[in-house]
Amino acid sequence: MEKPKIIIQLIWAIALIVAGIGVFYQIPYKMEQLEQIKHLSSEKYFIKFCFYLLGVLLVGGGLKKIYKYCGKSNGKEPDN
Repeated sequence: MEKPKIIIQLIWAIALIVAGIGVFYQIPYKMEQLEQIKHLSSEKYFIKFCFYLLGVLLVGGGLKKIYKYCGKSNGKEPDN
């Protein structure tokens, strides 16, 4: 892969991790807002689970990209 593309992938990985951390940070505030909506109050645990799952997937995807980047920068090609 070309050097600029690798750097862009690293920046994208960092952005994914930051977005995932932002989701974790915002969950309590958004849940307060959603509890005020009466027809969503019965589904609050499912919504909270979905928010946490989204955060985990974002952080996990970013960490996976960084792991691949570190493998390529050390001169070895990670298995696909």
